Amino acid sequence: AVQTRLEGVRFQFTEYPCGAGEYLRSGDPLPATTLKGCGDADAILLGAMGLPNVRWPSGTEMAPQIDLREQLDLFAGVRPIRLYNAAHSPLRDRGKPIDFVIYRENTEGLFFSRKNTYGKDALEVRDTLRISRRASERLFRAAFRHAQRRRNLVTLVDKANVLPSMAYFRSIFDRISNEFPGVKTERVYVDAASLYLVQRPETFDVIVTENMFGDILSDLAAGIVGGMGMAPSGDIGDHHAVFQPSHGTAPDIAGMGVANPIATIVSAAMMLEWLGHPETLRGARMINSAVERLMTDPAFGTPDIGGKRTTGDVGQGVIDALE
Repeated sequence: AVQTRLEGVRFQFTEYPCGAGEYLRSGDPLPATTLKGCGDADAILLGAMGLPNVRWPSGTEMAPQIDLREQLDLFAGVRPIRLYNAAHSPLRDRGKPIDFVIYRENTEGLFFSRKNTYGKDALEVRDTLRISRRASERLFRAAFRHAQRRRNLVTLVDKANVLPSMAYFRSIFDRISNEFPGVKTERVYVDAASLYLVQRPETFDVIVTENMFGDILSDLAAGIVGGMGMAPSGDIGDHHAVFQPSHGTAPDIAGMGVANPIATIVSAAMMLEWLGHPETLRGARMINSAVERLMTDPAFGTPDIGGKRTTGDVGQGVIDALE
């Protein structure tokens, strides 16, 4: 629907299998042909991932989206948090706009140890939290550049009062902040950040943090704007990018036609914006404006945000609202 409104731009879509369902079919959640196709693509739009009952022998879930981050060097996990309608939020009585972005380091942190294995008789298991200068520097620069396009405030979230790795993380942040004198900075411990996200979310602009902290805080933040169905995301590197809803596959409601498509739709808008062509930028604005207009009606939504519409109704509503 967007493509027909753009001038001089045509999209070629190629579908590749990926995920827990593909693991059940072929034994590989991220086939080599899929990885190559992603590497060759201009951008990647990824469906929701995960089936809780399909796991590796270690007990962890299939997570090909994390493999893509590592293989394609997608160092920045970008999670926009925006409240379209106060009726969607448990903080609906605050009367203040909620609009910020979380930047999460995507390639190391505590997730660095995710492929560790242990024997069934193990008495102890250890995971390593890895912080490197290179990964941290490029994450911080990306966050500061984004803040320059917004309200010029970056909040570092860490645990520098306890963990040496986090103190190191903060020292790199302090140094990189000197490259952006026009951007204000804050430093907040992760436990306090969890409190502030509930007490005063409207004060945040760009939050930047470690991988695991970002994973947790972005879900908390989604909760204050309507839930995971309202949470788009982009995993972005220097040469590649993957865009997908932040939520999983929700097998408990599969086939019922009640899943919220907004996170996926806005993720597609993020993809168009990242592509950077004047017409794809216009397409991104069209989608975002359509979603914004649609969400002004609290009844026009799926049940997770208090509405009574189906997935198809909301998708068609966005199409009809395109201008």
